[in-house]
Amino acid sequence: MLALRLLNVVAPAYFLCISLVTFVLQLFLFLPSMREDPSAARLFSPALLHGALFLFLSANALGNYVLVIQNSPDDLGACQGTSARRTPCPSPSTHFCKVCARVTLRHDHHCFFTGNCIGSRNMRNFVLFCLYTSLACLYSMVAGVAYISAVLSISFAHPLAFLTLLPTSISQFFSGAVLGSEMFVILMLYLWFAIGLACAGFCCHQLLLILRGQTRHQVRKGVAVRARPWRKNLQDVFGKRWLLGLLVPMFNVGSESTKQWDK
Repeated sequence: MLALRLLNVVAPAYFLCISLVTFVLQLFLFLPSMREDPSAARLFSPALLHGALFLFLSANALGNYVLVIQNSPDDLGACQGTSARRTPCPSPSTHFCKVCARVTLRHDHHCFFTGNCIGSRNMRNFVLFCLYTSLACLYSMVAGVAYISAVLSISFAHPLAFLTLLPTSISQFFSGAVLGSEMFVILMLYLWFAIGLACAGFCCHQLLLILRGQTRHQVRKGVAVRARPWRKNLQDVFGKRWLLGLLVPMFNVGSESTKQWDK
């Protein structure tokens, strides 16, 4: 339990450090390297468009990250534990989290990167956090590849060029042909690629469960769920104003249908 609580502190700090490093690289390396095209209008310069897109992705990722933490699942009281007064869980979809020490409604899982449980109130923000984190990492990887290609005069036209970039760069780094800052960017490319793919896969898996009207906790426990239309399941999580929540981080306001999940 001590290791889990320590991970609950280290994982959010790791995410915030990666976010800070990404922002610094974008601001001080990638944006200055994008020289304006004299033939293009000043309003549509590559640096301005790149900066606007990156700010949009990062603002949505960090905004939904904060909302996942602030919009914590409801504590339904004790259903497990060591106390003398022990009450049963209200429904099979609730779960007692030992890390958070509380019972959450429609519990899905405990996310160590947010240090919080994912349940009925913050599921939408969590899915959008995974989506925009994946997009921000993959977009940063593309910008980093363009930077490395321009600085080191490397062509990525061949499909295996990205896979062989790391071992080649390591040998060149020890021989002095690659600077420390350039080697750091190359390492970040692979880190962005890994985080982007992981978040994309987790987001797709979570959306599949939402379409089925299930949670990861229910799947692990083998709990059968009532068959419902997939549009209804999506609306219960994302609400009727899903497009606004997709563009701007918003609180996941509970709807009446959310209260009927376990009826």
